[in-house]
Amino acid sequence: MRDIHRTGARRSAPGTPLSGRVAVVTGAARGVGEGLARRLSDAGMLVALLGREQETLCRAAALLPNRSVCIEADVTDRQALESAARQVEEELGPASVAVANAGIAAGGPFTHTPADLWQRVIDVNLTGSANTARAFLPQLARTRGYFLQIASTAAFGSAPMMSAYCASKAGAESFAQALRGEVAPDGVTVGIAYLHWTGTDMVAGIDDHPVLKALRRNQPRFARRVHSPAQVADWLTQGIAHRAHHIYAPPWLRWCQPLRPLFPTLVAHTARRELRTHARGELAADVAVLGAGGRADWNSYRSTTRPGG
Repeated sequence: MRDIHRTGARRSAPGTPLSGRVAVVTGAARGVGEGLARRLSDAGMLVALLGREQETLCRAAALLPNRSVCIEADVTDRQALESAARQVEEELGPASVAVANAGIAAGGPFTHTPADLWQRVIDVNLTGSANTARAFLPQLARTRGYFLQIASTAAFGSAPMMSAYCASKAGAESFAQALRGEVAPDGVTVGIAYLHWTGTDMVAGIDDHPVLKALRRNQPRFARRVHSPAQVADWLTQGIAHRAHHIYAPPWLRWCQPLRPLFPTLVAHTARRELRTHARGELAADVAVLGAGGRADWNSYRSTTRPGG
């Protein structure tokens, strides 16, 4: 499940704190992961792109200005990640930055969501982040590096119809907070990035999910804006360069932190009102994996777990 692709001559970006260092980005085949890999490469980094979609992943790597490798690996597979970590060090050098970005989402009522799909979201988003940290922390300790956990405003207030995704992102935030104190004596900094509405294929069908549509509709106008993956990647790159403990995309999210105790009640009120207008059968029909990347992961997973797969 791994493929190494070497591309590009090294081109440094003099004067930047990231120049000449090695970065690892999971979930780098598309969306925010792809955009971040590009911005880190523009900043002079040597980038390892990890993901499930080999062809798409290596196509993204081939466009980077600096030397890169693409490695097809499932973040829920610890042995694959350990092998990937060895390959990164052999091909590029020890990682100074590791970004746990891989994630999938599934929408729909909990009672109608297949148990293995619900578990897969948890495995990729939460356990996959821990596996990524486990594989690359030895290198980060040697380089006194930076680990970035990609979280979400889903950790601020859990939305009905998105139970696995919200639980996984809240868990990933807690994991990163706990890890921060453990690895600080080794010189490793842990950051958490909070992403809001981002224009990836994961949110392309948001209007098909009544609760998410209602939550967005009831937010202030400025909070409804969908930001491009490129813009989010810019904010993330700035935070990585400063080894920030918290990165907010968009930046105004930092002012929401003191208000977090209010969000669960507000979300529940909006969701309850919206759910009353939909029949149970209608909601059950909305169970789906969101986005092309999530569907690629889910289809690949099912092909390997089915009898004879």
